[in-house]
Amino acid sequence: MYRPRIADIMLKHQLSASGIVLIQGPKWCGKTTTAEQQARSILYMDSPKTRASNLFLAETDPQVLFQGDTPKLIDEWQLAPKLWDAARFEVSHRGKPGQLIFTGSAVPPDMSELTHSGTGRVAWLTMRPMSLWESGNSNGKVSIASLFKGDFSSAEAMDMSLSELAFLVSRGGWPGSLELSRNAALLQTNNYLDGIVHSDISRVDNVQRDPEFAGKLLRSYARHQGQQVPVSTIYDDLSGNGTPSMGEDTIASYIQALKKIFVIEDMPAWNPNLRSKTAVRTSDTRYFVDPSIGVAALGLGPEDLINDLNTFGLLFETMCIRDLRIYADALGGQVYHYRDKNGLECDAVIHLRNGSYGLIEIKLGGDTLIERGAGTLLKLSGKIDTGKMKTPSFLMVLTGVGQYAYRRNDGVYVIPVCCLKD
Repeated sequence: MYRPRIADIMLKHQLSASGIVLIQGPKWCGKTTTAEQQARSILYMDSPKTRASNLFLAETDPQVLFQGDTPKLIDEWQLAPKLWDAARFEVSHRGKPGQLIFTGSAVPPDMSELTHSGTGRVAWLTMRPMSLWESGNSNGKVSIASLFKGDFSSAEAMDMSLSELAFLVSRGGWPGSLELSRNAALLQTNNYLDGIVHSDISRVDNVQRDPEFAGKLLRSYARHQGQQVPVSTIYDDLSGNGTPSMGEDTIASYIQALKKIFVIEDMPAWNPNLRSKTAVRTSDTRYFVDPSIGVAALGLGPEDLINDLNTFGLLFETMCIRDLRIYADALGGQVYHYRDKNGLECDAVIHLRNGSYGLIEIKLGGDTLIERGAGTLLKLSGKIDTGKMKTPSFLMVLTGVGQYAYRRNDGVYVIPVCCLKD
């Protein structure tokens, strides 16, 4: 049974506006299934029965592949990059929106084959593994859209124990794992990791890469979730753990390959207007697209996270960032990270196109951590020059466990992630 996705409405809107909608994201996150709900005809480029003929036609007569009721889904289009220009040409001549849906789990290996950016013809839609709201692990009683409008009512959160939260972090938001037993769901994540290191990281650009080194790199990346570390730090981490020497350029190429298959999704820095001349760090913050990849890379499970709250906190933050990105996309926004030279840091900033923004600190829970997070938000809010930009729409401490979503006397919202939605 299909579980509705936040991307359903986004896809519908984009089909009404653009000739081609490109849905991209990691394997197994539900891109094809979501596209199938609105497609009226479908071509699976990687179907074993027709793969060879599909690739031949893509080279010789691509217009044949676009025939059929619209919107037509072309799944795994990146296998034949020349389809891009052919599709742009086709929809330009049809002159109507909603003609084609492209889905892909990797960036095409040879971008030189693309001669047109797609501007004016193509809309991009990024999908990720499911948020807690989509997977049924949030009751959605608090809406980020409502917070931006100043509309909030205290609400009871779903009953969420620390052990259940650890399982959700370990399982991830992969749609195919939701109906499995707990053990089977965790095995699926380990299998996903194996597929990355043994196949996907090499297939993306046809460069053979060492699976053992890729696994160790992912393990190092997992240890640095939510941190602004350069490649040199990852190099030192790998060297210090007895990994065979590979230069920083090689490590960077592995990371780039992982980005191309949407395993890694680093977060850009936020650079607001401040009252004082404080230098803002501009390095990206390291994140996986889903926390389960980090759990699997470290060889951990839910019980291990309970016994290591520091690691648990880092990977819980990754899960929250995944959800916030999904919710922000639905609002036409983006998620950033803030850190200045004095160490003042804000885990997430949701910034909308109209200039509105909300500041968010992420904490597993507990009065001490919530108090610390609220203090950080108030301090950063006080540094922003509201003569040059808007006042924050909201300040939020996003928690892992907690019985209620509520507003503190200082105006900071405390909201468990299991009652949040877009």
